[in-house]
Amino acid sequence: MIEDNDLLKSWDTDEPFTNDPSNSYTLPARFYINHDLYELEKNAIFYKSWHYAGHVSQVNEQRSFFTTTIHDQNIFVAKGQDDQIRAFYNVCAHRGHELLEGAGKRNVITCPYHAWAFDFSGNLISARNSENVTNFNKCDFSLKEVSLEIFCGLIMINLDEKAIPFKKQFQGLEDEIRYYLPSVDSLEFAQRDKFDVACNWKILIDNFLECYHCAPAHKDFVDLVDMDSYRTITHKRYSSQCASAPRTTNSNAYSFNPGEVDFGYAGFFVWPNFTIWIYPGEPNLSVLQMNPESEQRTIEFQDWFTLGGVLTPQLAEAAAYQKDVLQPEDIAICESVQRGLKSKAYNQGRFIVDDGKTELSEHAVHHFQRMVFEALKEKL
Repeated sequence: MIEDNDLLKSWDTDEPFTNDPSNSYTLPARFYINHDLYELEKNAIFYKSWHYAGHVSQVNEQRSFFTTTIHDQNIFVAKGQDDQIRAFYNVCAHRGHELLEGAGKRNVITCPYHAWAFDFSGNLISARNSENVTNFNKCDFSLKEVSLEIFCGLIMINLDEKAIPFKKQFQGLEDEIRYYLPSVDSLEFAQRDKFDVACNWKILIDNFLECYHCAPAHKDFVDLVDMDSYRTITHKRYSSQCASAPRTTNSNAYSFNPGEVDFGYAGFFVWPNFTIWIYPGEPNLSVLQMNPESEQRTIEFQDWFTLGGVLTPQLAEAAAYQKDVLQPEDIAICESVQRGLKSKAYNQGRFIVDDGKTELSEHAVHHFQRMVFEALKEKL
């Protein structure tokens, strides 16, 4: 049996995975296909990081809620009668039954199993027959709360009770988003698109973080975006990849009129597993999150936010391009990579990183892979 430490060590078959992206090979294939490494990622990465959960417009009424997951942990987000938005583990403190499903509104949170009831501050308010139980104290059975922050209208949650605040970890990200989207605070949830992908979650992130593949794989995207101005800049825990101007307002991807800010495209990777997209035209923002189901399966959700939560004809065209063209192109690529990583003929590749870190450079992929490696090493 291979120990976790041995999985991180350099094997005889490994080429150097260095700190210098211009002189480094990629992470070995085992980081994408090994089940033990996948399990290690739970505690090393997912249980210690900030995750996108939803949007404030999805809990705009008191006692409204929605459910979400962080890896294998079920969470619900709700607005209390004090107008505070909170997150809790979605599990009853009695016998472990899940409390809520989907989204909606309730007067109280009642467990379907034995009807224990909780308020939206997480307090146990009713437990049938508990008055006849010796030393039973309702205060001992409150729901366990999860750290939560609001960021540009997005609800961020973290299972780590000692987590550094999101805004402190991602300094600079809010300024960049507000530059490209001044009306971000006015957006509301519009729709969710779901994709079931047969690949490791990290392959999807790797793919997002470079546009070396854009010209051969995304003909309509490079018709929309001026690739000469497309640049990716890495920061401590996020990266930005933006183009200063659209190539045309009548591209093969979709047509649009210039919006609040005239730009070509703005995308952001936020550690560990979600991306933010802002397309040119009318105000819009979407979040694409990669939720691992196994070492070789990922569920992606793409949530769209617009003014009034309405997809205008222009934004409906943009969303349809994303769902029906760009995503299927990327999914086909990533699923092929997952299959290829199992080949006996492959273990690592070499990063293509040029001095100018142009649109063809893969330095941001290296940055992400180093973050993964360091997080796993720190856990061990």
